[in-house]
Amino acid sequence: MAKITFDGIEVEVPDGTTILNAARKIGGKVVPPAMCYYTPLKGSGGKCRVCLVKVTQGSAKDPRPMPKLVASCVTPVQDGMVVENTLSPQVLEARKGVVEMLLINHPLDCPVCDQAGECDLQNLSYEHGTSGTRYEEERRTFDRQDIGPLIQLHMNRCILCYRCVYTADQITDKRVHGVLGRGDAAEIGTYIENVIDNDFSGNVIDVCPVGALTDKTFRFKNRVWFTKPVDAHRDCPKCSGKVVLWNRGSDVLRVTARKNEYGEVVEFICNECRFEKKEMSDWTIEGPRHIARASVISANHYELPVVNPQIIADLPESTTKELHLIPRPI
Repeated sequence: MAKITFDGIEVEVPDGTTILNAARKIGGKVVPPAMCYYTPLKGSGGKCRVCLVKVTQGSAKDPRPMPKLVASCVTPVQDGMVVENTLSPQVLEARKGVVEMLLINHPLDCPVCDQAGECDLQNLSYEHGTSGTRYEEERRTFDRQDIGPLIQLHMNRCILCYRCVYTADQITDKRVHGVLGRGDAAEIGTYIENVIDNDFSGNVIDVCPVGALTDKTFRFKNRVWFTKPVDAHRDCPKCSGKVVLWNRGSDVLRVTARKNEYGEVVEFICNECRFEKKEMSDWTIEGPRHIARASVISANHYELPVVNPQIIADLPESTTKELHLIPRPI
């Protein structure tokens, strides 16, 4: 075990744990953001540089600070390490620069993008970005490419995090897309159009942090903050069958996998559950999906305000969270 101090908070984690996961053990606002790292995907991380932190003390044996900022998602902890994130002006300034670079070629598609309201890049630019841009050159653009009947690719929005490539490599048995080209011309695509048809290919939609890969069956149908997400499950022979249904009235507009507080998929689901089961009768409803209070989706989302959940049997988990935020009667 290794003890590290992160933003003045001491935490003990197993040897080999990355700085980012050590911070996640603490939780809260001290956790660095991450656009490319994804816990279920081996080899992810180290590409977006958003999670940079400052190591002011390398370890108890060697207390010298690291000369440069390090990527917390791929840097293992050392016993006695001291790390600064929100407490370091250098880190915050560097993160602002990284966000500016990610937005250099990103189009202003938020008003028409299906990812709006649940976009990691939106949240990142709001928290660490600037109100204007210094970039005066022409933005890089790509030709539209049809990669399949169920997934819409908008390469102009891509930040090359490689998550979709790792997902196709590790979750599916046949990857047919990848990064083509080099440098400024690098893009996600396939040599042959309309070829992505693997039964777990839809998971690339869930792992994409921006609006580069979206659900064609949900395209332009609704805004996520107008929908009512509920947890549901079904007996599926291919996957766990545990999903989130995004409803408007009695209509199921889309189906997604369940994610944790860091936006990472807990259990990947098959295309049959995602694209074909769009009726409420196909599912067993568990209860309202827990939505973070900071999310715009929570504007029209209500959870049952249960003050004493222990006296009610079989209560959905989503109704027992954040009870401290429920105002007490006067």
